[in-house]
Amino acid sequence: MLPLLTISRFLALAVKTGFAQFLGKTCFFSRIPMLEILFQDEFLVAINKPHGLLVHKSPIAADASEFAVQMLRDQIGQRVFPTHRLDRKTSGVLLFALDANTNSAMQGKFEQRLVNKTYLAIVRGFIPENGEIEYSLTNDRGTIQDAFTRYERLATAEIPVAYGKHPSSRYSLVKLLPETGRHHQLRKHLAHIFHPIIGDRPHGCNKQNRLWLEKWQMNNMLLHAASLAFEHPVSKVGIAINAGFQPEFVRAMEILGLTFDNPIPPLIA
Repeated sequence: MLPLLTISRFLALAVKTGFAQFLGKTCFFSRIPMLEILFQDEFLVAINKPHGLLVHKSPIAADASEFAVQMLRDQIGQRVFPTHRLDRKTSGVLLFALDANTNSAMQGKFEQRLVNKTYLAIVRGFIPENGEIEYSLTNDRGTIQDAFTRYERLATAEIPVAYGKHPSSRYSLVKLLPETGRHHQLRKHLAHIFHPIIGDRPHGCNKQNRLWLEKWQMNNMLLHAASLAFEHPVSKVGIAINAGFQPEFVRAMEILGLTFDNPIPPLIA
């Protein structure tokens, strides 16, 4: 259930947009989606980003009208600085700084690979039990960059749904540990080893994506940023921030009959 729109946020939005325009679109008893806050102190705040939500405005996504930066700013009533990237199609932990100095410090940690990132994905086929993917990627400026990902298979599923020439469809739940942070790294790396993420476009499997859309009316990409772990830039305390699955990921797990014992460490307050 989504929280009720608070009086303070109601008034702030009404003043910002103009009372006539605002009241024409909503009412005092409206329900507005609120972002799930996973961690917050005076320097940092982390949310569980839903599938499909952009971090900030982008010229390549003119269709979007809601952005995590603006939504979180309005929700907590102060400016926020995104410390790292998370694809629009990816759900999970998204970390913001609450001041410029903390933002600079956290971005430095990401650049120096001092932040441990854990992702979970559902992929096509039975991926090997564990492995490493070392495969360079080219960015949008044409620069070739090294890229390295470790992975561990957590569970497999085979369901009696025909796929191509096969009478059944096979899938794996996989834990992904990227050591570098290249654009679409996990999506490209999994496609490179022929175990693309379900729902990924354009790097995924068109036949599988069509199957999931037609049979289960699902087109979300099944990639979830499950955890970030790092040393707090101010207190120097170890922090591990975990995000539960979004509803569509849970539904996919139920369709496949997958169970999952969370291997992510608990939050350190």
